[in-house]
Amino acid sequence: MPILEIITIGTELLLGEIQDTNSTYIARTLRDYGIDIYRITTIGDNPGRISATIKEALSRADIIITTGGLGPTVDDPTRQAIADAADRELVFLQTLWEQILKRFTAYGSKPTENNRRQAYIPQDAIPIHNPVGTAPCFIVEIGNACIVSLPGVPSEMKIVLHESIIPYLQRKFDLKSQIIKATVLHAASIGESSIDEIIGDLEQYANPTVGLLAHPGQVDIRVTAKASSETEALELSKPVVGELHNRLGDHIYGQDKETLESVVSEQINKHHLKLGLVEYGLEGTLIDRVLSALPEHFQGEILAEEPADLRSFEEEIKSKCNEMACDVILGTALIVNETVTLHYVYQDRQSQESTTQTYGGPQDHAPLWAQNTGLDFLRRRLFSYRENKKTGES
Repeated sequence: MPILEIITIGTELLLGEIQDTNSTYIARTLRDYGIDIYRITTIGDNPGRISATIKEALSRADIIITTGGLGPTVDDPTRQAIADAADRELVFLQTLWEQILKRFTAYGSKPTENNRRQAYIPQDAIPIHNPVGTAPCFIVEIGNACIVSLPGVPSEMKIVLHESIIPYLQRKFDLKSQIIKATVLHAASIGESSIDEIIGDLEQYANPTVGLLAHPGQVDIRVTAKASSETEALELSKPVVGELHNRLGDHIYGQDKETLESVVSEQINKHHLKLGLVEYGLEGTLIDRVLSALPEHFQGEILAEEPADLRSFEEEIKSKCNEMACDVILGTALIVNETVTLHYVYQDRQSQESTTQTYGGPQDHAPLWAQNTGLDFLRRRLFSYRENKKTGES
């Protein structure tokens, strides 16, 4: 499969003045044609650095796609940089200049002299028509590799990519449309390094691939398969997903769009329970999160005063359970001093469980960590509640 590198050009990208969405779109689009994306690089409007980056990419990649720097001003250096990288001269194409003139006429305006710069492209480059903008695009072929230069304006880039570049790449590299299907498993109450110890051998697979992405209080395990159809991709992923479930057990709480709050909500509704939630130190974020998934059979309360200790918090939650007339209640108290401490208490009609954890990560991540940790604690207690109820009924 051909290898792609994407180079986005513009000092405004480096300064954070605008966000690069072009590389994400190109990568997501071309991966479905079996193209492997190895690197994405952002370079400022410096012709020397752009040229050096392109030369380096040519030593590794079959396809280099650049975006940006095709405007008419002095700080639009992409044409010259690509010409330098390919060791070619810039040449003026009358046909491109006529296209530019026609575009300005359609806009009801006249081009300035510097717009002529846009009609210069590297010698022997393939000109590519831009049907929605004034900046012509081009392709420079160097041996079996190619440099594709696209506009930086996202709407223009997308149209040229689909109308001209993808058909060109399909012909040149005999590409067949492929599907890349990702299945994401969500795990909680276990860290990324612990998961890696358990499934490290699976992370060595080539197709499907297995990767980890850590969040505060949660880890995503992504299984990505490449195939000619979605059905085939899912079949490739199926045994790996099954093995992940076998190894990680009830640490996995959901898949793809499932969230901790949606899993909790499903169990509450399934067993016709009323859930209470009492929180401190989270500014109502956990209540809002649960409320979005469970608009009925739910009552929340924010405590005004910090619990003195876990024991006093346990007594308060037990009392709140009666006041709210809840079947089950979760209390969470996030206390941030020199250390970040989380008390959480589960209470139902028959039993109470509680624990305290400390968090060693960045303090601004602590609220999300507390939400995920508390919801997973509740999820596990609800499973025990169901099992205990079944035992009692039998």
